[in-house]
Amino acid sequence: MFINNFDPVALEIFSLEIRWYSLAYIFGIVLGWILAKKLFIQDIEIKNKFDDYLTYLIIGIILGGRLGYIFIYNLNFYANNPLDILKIWQGGMSFHGGLIGVIFASIFFAKKNNQNPFSYMDIVSLVAPIGLFFGRIANFINSELYGTITNVPWAVTFIQVDNFPRHPSQLYEALLEGLILFLLLIYFRNKFLNKPGVISGLFLIIYSIFRFIVEFYRVPDEQLGYIFLKLTMGQVVSLIFILSGLILIYFKNETR
Repeated sequence: MFINNFDPVALEIFSLEIRWYSLAYIFGIVLGWILAKKLFIQDIEIKNKFDDYLTYLIIGIILGGRLGYIFIYNLNFYANNPLDILKIWQGGMSFHGGLIGVIFASIFFAKKNNQNPFSYMDIVSLVAPIGLFFGRIANFINSELYGTITNVPWAVTFIQVDNFPRHPSQLYEALLEGLILFLLLIYFRNKFLNKPGVISGLFLIIYSIFRFIVEFYRVPDEQLGYIFLKLTMGQVVSLIFILSGLILIYFKNETR
């Protein structure tokens, strides 16, 4: 059994704290940007615009992630404490919200440049697992989004939480939503190069299936608990995204 007592602060320079979670965002975005430009962008016009698109993407991730957490997971708290909405450094980001933010940012940027937004979203889908991997590792270091109590040999005790052995659900997600999702999307990429939107749909489906499964081993959000039928909010939202992905693939994979 592993004992987790990591310090969430990676570096401290004078009074400035640099946290692992912040570094995860930076590493994920920078590495994803490099791989996208080196490996996944074939259209020269998109490659020339991609650096400008990155700014819109970052704004979409931050705004969408924050607003998604507020409205999906903790609306009652922020309705009573509106000033805390700005305190992003205290945590509170939703992947599903960030995903919606990316979608809106991509549509806005592409339409502004008379391009197909799915050409951008497919590229983001290919590199998003990199950010997910780093993000879940940061969750593990921070002892957050931890799993349910278990006796499996690889159980982890999160000292900052309690003394019970728990599923390292963050590592499950890092493996499934990060590494395996990345490899699967790379495999499917060559099959659908000429059908923009299919990779985005596959990302929605595969990610959401992995997330739905892992939620069974993860403690639900304290303020929400289980929604209905022993399902968490994350699972309910994942079902919606699975359906969205299926609809997207149906329309984008049609023979034209």
